[in-house]
Amino acid sequence: MPVRDITRPLPDDAMVYPGDPAPRMVQEDTGASRISALTLCSHSGTHIDAPSHFLEGGATVDEIPLERLMGRARVADLRSVRGAITAGEIEPHLAGTERLLLKTWFSEATRFDPVYPALSLEAARLLTESGVVCVGIDTPSIEVYDGDGAVHRHLLAAGVAIIELLDLTSVPAGDYTMVALPLRLKGCDGSPARVVLSDAETTGGR
Repeated sequence: MPVRDITRPLPDDAMVYPGDPAPRMVQEDTGASRISALTLCSHSGTHIDAPSHFLEGGATVDEIPLERLMGRARVADLRSVRGAITAGEIEPHLAGTERLLLKTWFSEATRFDPVYPALSLEAARLLTESGVVCVGIDTPSIEVYDGDGAVHRHLLAAGVAIIELLDLTSVPAGDYTMVALPLRLKGCDGSPARVVLSDAETTGGR
């Protein structure tokens, strides 16, 4: 069964959101074995946002129901979109899916760009009205760079799991089986995640 890894790697020079600490790995040779000391932000690389990231008293990453992060998912090709992703641009991709992954031109980016595509609030509202339980995107944030947090708060308050900074470069649009697992970091507002797609459920599509 072919598996597609849609996780961005985490080298020391990985792309980071402005203001976030960069990931760092320091290897130590103990003689008998090698171990590494890791420094990571809870939102380093491909990661999952917990409700507590934006909502006071919201669920932490270890409390997100894993069922929302596993199952059938649809990759929607939105590479032609520049700026805000509107409700009209995602509506054609919603029928019959609870998990939507947004493929934009940013999958091929290697450096942070503040004009990355992001969901408009109207698009976020359409997702929750349509019963979506998980939305992923290949940009550093589901929300525009100068956003006020409204998109995050709307999605997270509705229980929608958010996955950010995916690598969808080589993934055709269509339906897949997704597994996206965060670290079980008790009380944390997010976590780096390993996200994979299986071609077993692929049906093609836009």
